[in-house]
Amino acid sequence: MTIQQPDRARSASLEIVSIENLCKRYGSFEVLRNITLKVRQGEKIVVCGPSGSGKSTLIRCLNKLEEFHDGRVVIDGVPLDADKAHIDTIRRDVGMVFQSFNLFPHLTALENCTLAPRLVLGLSESDASARANDYLRRVRVADQAHKHPHQLSGGQQQRVAIARALCMMPRLMLFDEPTSALDPEVVGEVLDVMADLANDGMTMICVTHEMGFARRIADRIVFLTRAR
Repeated sequence: MTIQQPDRARSASLEIVSIENLCKRYGSFEVLRNITLKVRQGEKIVVCGPSGSGKSTLIRCLNKLEEFHDGRVVIDGVPLDADKAHIDTIRRDVGMVFQSFNLFPHLTALENCTLAPRLVLGLSESDASARANDYLRRVRVADQAHKHPHQLSGGQQQRVAIARALCMMPRLMLFDEPTSALDPEVVGEVLDVMADLANDGMTMICVTHEMGFARRIADRIVFLTRAR
């Protein structure tokens, strides 16, 4: 699998993610306390830890799906702050794959993949479709392009979700327990696609309980414990 990476001036920096003293609270409960992490271009980081330790919250903070209260986050040279232009830039450059797929149920797999490139990147329908078909083929669901999500297995839906994220040609991919909602027999097909991405040099931060997969692809494993 070959992942095309956009040519941007700030790509000269090898540090894609910089997290400094990140804190996140829910009321009086501090779920993240003084988290500091640097991720270099091409690194594969696996985040693990017990339930409630803030794994998913951490990566959701990296594109402002969750607000953080203290600390500093910089993604590919862009500070994640209150500036909407900064948030839009980061969300455009960071792909996110969720536990529950989050595909639009009224759109086909192909339409799910072409929507953001057309609306956000301004691609023509033909260019967006060509890109989408390419990535659907690379994640091995090209034959499902014209089916709606309810017609697909869980593993197929998750691979479409990965293709959808890749269609934006992200600099960084975030995976939030991407196999936790899958039946055991289809977990492997999703992990194989993710391993292909890792082998091709995609920068990845992945929350997973699949420790065999972590050993297979991770450059570093970050273990979170519950804040006290």
